[in-house]
Amino acid sequence: MRRRAYWREALAMTFGSVDMAVPDEVQSGTIRATALGRVQAVTVESDPQTARRTRSLIACSDNEDFVVVKLLSRGGARVEQDSRDSAVHPGQLFVYDMARPIRLSLPEPFLTKSLVLPRSVLGLGESDVCRITASPLGSDTALGGLLVPFLSRLVDTAEACPEPVGELVTRNVVDLLTVLADEQQGTATTDSPSGARVLMTRIRAHIDANLADPDMSPATIARAHHISVRYLHKLFEGEKITVSRWIQRRRLEECRRALSRRSAASVTVAGVAHRWGFSSPSHFSRVFRDAYGLTPADWRNVNASARVARADRAEREETLPDRAA
Repeated sequence: MRRRAYWREALAMTFGSVDMAVPDEVQSGTIRATALGRVQAVTVESDPQTARRTRSLIACSDNEDFVVVKLLSRGGARVEQDSRDSAVHPGQLFVYDMARPIRLSLPEPFLTKSLVLPRSVLGLGESDVCRITASPLGSDTALGGLLVPFLSRLVDTAEACPEPVGELVTRNVVDLLTVLADEQQGTATTDSPSGARVLMTRIRAHIDANLADPDMSPATIARAHHISVRYLHKLFEGEKITVSRWIQRRRLEECRRALSRRSAASVTVAGVAHRWGFSSPSHFSRVFRDAYGLTPADWRNVNASARVARADRAEREETLPDRAA
């Protein structure tokens, strides 16, 4: 009983107050939660359980106006909310609203990955959220194909994600959910603000996946997304940067990261430039220096010296006598 009570309290601290039903044979469960700004990235692995959030629990709860986006990675589930009763299969995600009654049954050992979003972050009204709750979405759909792997990767890497980056990445999930709500209402188009946001998410993912291609250009990006080059440039006006500058900035960021690693000593600067889509080493060196104030070689050397200094400092600290002894 004590173990069950502890598990119920842990879940309540993460997702909000719930009425838990846990079989006697349940022995184990793990929760891992990481803050991404105001959003929580949560992984839960457990034996079977059922959770209910009733009207009385909602009435007694304070500051629990959250929407949960949950990916079922392993096991089976059934979710009931807003007059919908849906079976959920591995690889599908679903949304539920903690401000309204819900029943979530997980009848076998399971693994879930979730984002817990305050409604203020989501930016959707109650009626908008109501349209998308308890409606499983898989990777076989257009939006699911974007959301499922994106959410899974985001939750898995949340602990290594700096807070500003985490909030920016989470915004992409919010944008996709906004488009999903529009689709359920039949209003999503690439000309709508939410349609443009999800298209930008796709375009940024496409650019990141093709940074190594020196032939990537606004024309190839527009063609891959069935839009005009003119419309592509219009989309990037909201980012206050041109398409070509965005591509160059992403390539420079990857090159800087590569040159900071310990393994950078074994590769040439030209090799790093080529790996990330720069066809001219001299051009790469010039734009790298303009962006970061150092040549690529100097950047690599500074990072190597810093690693040596940290190693020496750690070694000295290990050999210092214990003054308190």
